[in-house]
Amino acid sequence: MPEGKIIKALSGFYYVLDDDHLIQCRGRGIFRKNKITPLVGDEVVFQAENDQEGYILEIKDRKNELQRPPIANVDQAILVFSAVEPDFSPALLDRFLVLVEFNHIKPLICITKMDLTNDEQKERISTYAKNYTEAGYEVILTSSETETGIDLLNPHLEHKISVFAGQSGVGKSSLLNALRPELELKTNNISSHLGRGKHTTRHVELIKIGHGLVADTPGFSSLEFLNIDPEDLTHCFPELLQASENCKFRGCLHLKEPKCGVKERVEIGEIPAYRYEHYVDFLREIKERKPRY
Repeated sequence: MPEGKIIKALSGFYYVLDDDHLIQCRGRGIFRKNKITPLVGDEVVFQAENDQEGYILEIKDRKNELQRPPIANVDQAILVFSAVEPDFSPALLDRFLVLVEFNHIKPLICITKMDLTNDEQKERISTYAKNYTEAGYEVILTSSETETGIDLLNPHLEHKISVFAGQSGVGKSSLLNALRPELELKTNNISSHLGRGKHTTRHVELIKIGHGLVADTPGFSSLEFLNIDPEDLTHCFPELLQASENCKFRGCLHLKEPKCGVKERVEIGEIPAYRYEHYVDFLREIKERKPRY
């Protein structure tokens, strides 16, 4: 039986790529019966009825999956945040980073619209970029208008499934258009009243860029820490995890415990205070989360 990858899901149809051939497939009834939904990114076995249509027979094991956006087997998340319009938000970036780290997906931070920054804003963004680089993340500064940094982003997409995610209006579609101009993805300017963009992406689809596949997604519609337990959170902050090796007590949550390696590193400035403050805020949110039944 032929095998392929689902690259688009729309209106109950799944578009399976087999080499360079695209087959429009439906899922077998047994998937509905077993409450299994094929996802974009799934490796599947299918049966072709003809050159254009077929049925998905089997879904191969997934290495990961996201619920919102619904996509499987993601290699990396390109977290797209603008320097300005809207202003760069480390708190929102840290929330995205936690969700991505928890799902065992490699993040890459991409800060866009650098062409719109003044000297003071450039310096601010450079400081943040330095902080996140020292924490262990890769950071690329870009501009879709001037194509600055686009050549640095391209190699990261090769032979991977990448998800472009970030708040609305930061320029995800503009960035993809700069990477592959013939896409002509629809973009909307920021609403001056709301200070954010309108959603221009309606469904999940994998777009071929070079030898990689990229999902221009509607973004994470839920940024809540629904499945993360308090003891998991440190693992989603690489520099806190490293510093926690020097905590006196196992299971230290880095709040009021004595001889905490994390708090010591924050006090001497080796861990930025804002990163620790976001950790504390997220931990409080997780602890106050209502139980789900």
